[in-house]
Amino acid sequence: MALGTLRPWRRGPLRRRSDVAETWLALVTGVLIVVGAPAAGLAAAHAVDDGAARQPPGRHTVSAVLTEDPPARIGVDTSAGLGTRTHATVRWTDAHGRTRTGMTTVAPDLRAGDRTSAWLDRHGSLLRDPVTPGRARSESIAVGTVTATSAGLLLFGTERAGRALLNRRRYDQWEREWAAEDPRWGRPAA
Repeated sequence: MALGTLRPWRRGPLRRRSDVAETWLALVTGVLIVVGAPAAGLAAAHAVDDGAARQPPGRHTVSAVLTEDPPARIGVDTSAGLGTRTHATVRWTDAHGRTRTGMTTVAPDLRAGDRTSAWLDRHGSLLRDPVTPGRARSESIAVGTVTATSAGLLLFGTERAGRALLNRRRYDQWEREWAAEDPRWGRPAA
């Protein structure tokens, strides 16, 4: 905040109420951006973390075999190990010795016949998109960052809109004052 922004609090003949309101608007917005936006981001990140922590109890992994090649992901570089996943059909043996199949997420570089891990719930049903701790962490960071940034931008936009309204009010006031003084200054042409 520039030092000139604090001048409206000084007493003087040119100080207007709208100048004081603009200064308060800038000050409150600055504090909310510095304190409120990160707090909103942290709250959102914790909400995502809490949701991930409430995964169904009794989840466990089993060894599974891919029954088909995963679909090709066009334009995705899987060699970089960026954690890209795709859906494919897998086969596994349940606790009762029965062979079962289902769709789940797998690494895209696997091929039919490769072994992978599949997540099952406590009833032995396959979880299609299980949330891993790493994925939950990255989602909470992403959601927190987006929320904090969005809150900051929303506050900044609100401050700009408030400033525009104050400027419009000042311009209207200036026009009224000028119209009242104009007859004293202007002389009709002879």
